[in-house]
Order: sequence, then C-alpha cells, then structure tokens
Amino acid sequence: MRFDNCVHFYDDSEEHYDPELGEYVGGVELLRTLMANVTDVGTERANELLGDYKQRAKVIRTQLDPPNKWAYLMIGDSGIKYYPQTARKPLKQNSLIVSELK
Repeated sequence: MRFDNCVHFYDDSEEHYDPELGEYVGGVELLRTLMANVTDVGTERANELLGDYKQRAKVIRTQLDPPNKWAYLMIGDSGIKYYPQTARKPLKQNSLIVSELK
C-alpha cells in the first residue's frame, strides 16, 4: 500500500481575543500534515454509511495518528474540504472515512 498523498488536518475554531497573550487566537489553523493512502468509497459502502451514494467520500489510511480533534482535512492542494464521518484504528494503521458534505 502506497502512502503517496499529503493530507492536511485543520481546526476552524472561532477566533477570539486572549488577554494573556494580548492577541487574537483561533480561526483556521493547520494542525498536522500526514502522508496517506487515499481511495474512493464504493457505492454500496457509501450508501450504507452516508445514505447517499452521490456524496463524494474517501477512505484515508495513515500510519501515524491524526490529531484527536480536527474540523476538516484537505488532500494535497485540491482546495476541497473533507469532513469526518467515521474513524477506525486497527492494529497497523488508522482509517478515516470522510466526505465533502458535513
């Protein structure tokens, strides 16, 4: 299995002023970048998980752990945001199913 795609995990918490730091914190923030194996979800599985096979969903497999809390991810420089649907952690790698719609 090739881990040939760069996946960027982002957090998009609300920006707020932190009086201790004296500046605004939050907003869109890059949490982690991992190499991953990315494949499409089949229509049967998409219908099971999402209830709609028309939603574009991907399976993301990483060897390293993704961040615990993240809002969305982007695959490479595609500019498309993918939101979490399900996650599994088998023995050797992490497996995430993401889709374009929240």
